[in-house]
Amino acid sequence: MSISTKGGDRGQTSLYSGERVSKANLRVEAYGTLDELDSYLGFAKHQVGVIRVYELLVQVQRQLHRAMGELANLSSSFQEAITPEEVEEITEQIHQYEALVELKGFVIPGGCAASAPLDICRSVVRRAERRIVELAETQSVSATLLMYINRLSDLFFILARYLEAQRGMIVYVKSY
Repeated sequence: MSISTKGGDRGQTSLYSGERVSKANLRVEAYGTLDELDSYLGFAKHQVGVIRVYELLVQVQRQLHRAMGELANLSSSFQEAITPEEVEEITEQIHQYEALVELKGFVIPGGCAASAPLDICRSVVRRAERRIVELAETQSVSATLLMYINRLSDLFFILARYLEAQRGMIVYVKSY
């Protein structure tokens, strides 16, 4: 079986739940942006150089796959992809890394090669969040998924700063 089905040649795609929709559909844009994030995370995890950060990014990738599945499904019987416990786990990770980094002001992204991909991930997840919020204005989207996506930008920000702090390379907008 080929991956080239020709089913999308006229600008349509199938959702996980079977419906055919335009590739310009906001739902497709939302999960497509998470797919883009997943690809950037695939790159980022090989740049971080810290095994526990690498493992956390792999965990996030697994969660993103479930989130994309939820967004690609119109069935009301579909179970929420992200649990409240996972939102709390991400929040706790943010707090743990915040305790390791002393921030003194606004940061210029990409202070080192290890942090730069995480800053890209932060920007992409913010765009994904905007698409998901826009989708939620007219269609059903899990509140837990919205919370999770909101937390991810904070997680990527603090992980990038942690990697820079380890190397003494946090760059501030103004010198402090």
